[in-house]
Amino acid sequence: MAAPVVSSISPNQGPMSGGNTVTLTGTGFSGATAVRFGGIAAISFTILGSTKILAVVPAGAGAVNVTVTTSEGTSAQTVTYTYVAAPSLSSLSPDQGPVSGGIVVTLTGANLSSATAVRFDAIAALSFTVVSATQISAVAPVHAAAAAAVTVTTAGGTSNSLTFSYVVAPSVTGLTPAQGPASGGTVVTLTGTNLSGATAVRFDGIAAPTFTVVSATEISAVTPVHAAGAAAVTVTTPGGISNPENPSMYFYYAAVPSLVSVTPTSGTTAGGTVVTITGTSLSGATAVDFDGIAATSFTVASSTAMTAVTPAHAAGTAAITVTTPGGTGNPLTYDYYDTPTLSTLTPDLGPTYAGNTVTLTGTSLTTTTDVRFGGAAASFTVLSPTEVTAVAPAGPAGPVSVTVVTTAGVSNGLTYTRVAGPGI
Repeated sequence: MAAPVVSSISPNQGPMSGGNTVTLTGTGFSGATAVRFGGIAAISFTILGSTKILAVVPAGAGAVNVTVTTSEGTSAQTVTYTYVAAPSLSSLSPDQGPVSGGIVVTLTGANLSSATAVRFDAIAALSFTVVSATQISAVAPVHAAAAAAVTVTTAGGTSNSLTFSYVVAPSVTGLTPAQGPASGGTVVTLTGTNLSGATAVRFDGIAAPTFTVVSATEISAVTPVHAAGAAAVTVTTPGGISNPENPSMYFYYAAVPSLVSVTPTSGTTAGGTVVTITGTSLSGATAVDFDGIAATSFTVASSTAMTAVTPAHAAGTAAITVTTPGGTGNPLTYDYYDTPTLSTLTPDLGPTYAGNTVTLTGTSLTTTTDVRFGGAAASFTVLSPTEVTAVAPAGPAGPVSVTVVTTAGVSNGLTYTRVAGPGI
């Protein structure tokens, strides 16, 4: 009879703590009295025949020779079994992701070289790659929304677990306001669900300059610059991207309105004057203001013209502005004047023929556009806000009412009497 021969061992590596079962194949195993790993006896062994033994590995370290002893002797030390240090994990990056899985997670730790499995709870990673002894790249599997214990299994055993949080994808259901200027800068409130932990808010793929997660159902974001038109608004969290198939839409308007002219340029402090405003990008106007006071009403005729009814305002200059969803345009100047009043005519008598110069005194006469003697227009000169001279037109003998017309209205009337010349 010959001494036993060990030709192979499977598996040929295992944890330093031992306790795993290995299969030895060879010859001459009948009647085996000992199986040793290095100089340490197997915890137990079972002879399955002259060519096979099952042995429970004792604790150990490093690479050791495996021998079998029978009454015929001990096998030569030619088969090696390697003790492998147990793997350990120190970090996951990222440590959260969508319930749909598919996210690549980097596991960092020690003794990861011989990894045979990466699990999220009991669910195997979709795939994994051993990058080095300290790093593994794994693709997270599908998992319910919850914390999952991530472990790595190697020949050295199963590692400690680290937590990976599965998060439900966000959903955006509303935007307020839902429109604004192409220049951006509008603060928009996004409402929805699962918005906590947002890492990005995008308008057609363009990142919002800033955003604040107010709660799990609300985000405040500043719109970026964008061409005119509709933009899909999405929120990205560790749970994924919000409703990518049916995103909420934000509408960008082409341009801030630009004002060119207002006609007339002045009117009464009582308001009620219809003015025509010309410019560009006036479509969709939401407000016309005179020094912040809303126009009584306004009508947009086209993108370049609109009319507005002036509100009451104190005497002075007011800034006219037009606001559209694109923003508030440059201001135009509109002057408010009090209604003119007349206090004296000098002289208040004159001939029936034309040519007599009359001095009218009063208030708010600066914008005089007409001086009338009855129904007849007179030539005139504005000397100051309180004085106008006029050349009385020809007319029949008798009294007529003299009035002054300004952009603010018609004055009270004063009496001028034409006197017929002496007869011969």
